[in-house]
Amino acid sequence: MINRKGTVSPKLTQRVLNAMESLDYYPDQIARSLKLRQTRTIGMVIPDITNPFFTDVIRGVENEARAHGYSLILCDSEEDPALEQTNLNTLFARRVDGVLVAPTNAYVAQDRLIRRQFPLVYLDRIPPGFTGSAVVINNLEAAYDATRHLIALGQRRLAIITGSLNLSTGQDRLEGFRKALQQAGLPLHDEYLQRGDFQLESGHSCGLRLLQLPMPPTAIFCCNNQMTLGLMRALSQLGVNCPERVSVLGFDDFEWAANFRPRLTSVAQPALEMGKQATQMLLRKIESVKERDKGYEEKVVVLAAELRVRDSTAAPFPVVDAA
Repeated sequence: MINRKGTVSPKLTQRVLNAMESLDYYPDQIARSLKLRQTRTIGMVIPDITNPFFTDVIRGVENEARAHGYSLILCDSEEDPALEQTNLNTLFARRVDGVLVAPTNAYVAQDRLIRRQFPLVYLDRIPPGFTGSAVVINNLEAAYDATRHLIALGQRRLAIITGSLNLSTGQDRLEGFRKALQQAGLPLHDEYLQRGDFQLESGHSCGLRLLQLPMPPTAIFCCNNQMTLGLMRALSQLGVNCPERVSVLGFDDFEWAANFRPRLTSVAQPALEMGKQATQMLLRKIESVKERDKGYEEKVVVLAAELRVRDSTAAPFPVVDAA
């Protein structure tokens, strides 16, 4: 009757529902899940809940999960492999039906789930040699297009602040940057390659090093939003005008990027769509495991990013001698 099944009359059904409401009664979902061997809950582990990019991904996941009658348990690994493993163990112990993971630079934590054929889908980042299901951005192409934009403006002294090179996102964005420079016949000087870790403080420290070089770059490509914020703080700290002395191009767009001064040129990722498609993929995988359907095909969906040109990138300004 509570499940609205069977041949119970509408009148009796309504009386029972009214009684449940007056008694503040709710069905025991734990007992129900044990019987059905399904909790209608998915888990999600992300590396940085403070990052607006992942906030949008979460919205996409939760909207899609809710539309299919699923709840979401969210965990933040804080870019810590040990905490990521703890999170996954917790989700598994809570008997979630499947897990979405944006992994740290260690992938051992997921090996046990993969071996047990537990429904798992990666998003944003994928391990080296991975052959399972994932939804990612074409990071190489996005970084290549962004760098080509700077070169087309006449920029020749280009620097990059990378993310962690242990992650596919960090590797691919650096590779796209290198590819554009090579095709244009431009060198990548060692001092213009700064290795960050996708966190704000690394953007700040890398930015300070670049801006205080004897011959600083005239354009900087920063490989995520958090590091771009750190870089902009370094510019303000040193009194360096953007784009007059240095153009800045960020990766990830903010809702408020257009309100920056100058308005930031950024690579915008379809974060909501990534969350939506990753959830759809996971739910299909959950269903295939439930039905013991061995015809499920693992695949990696690659989404395109969009370059949004604003005011923080420009042609290099002519140098005026103090004399």
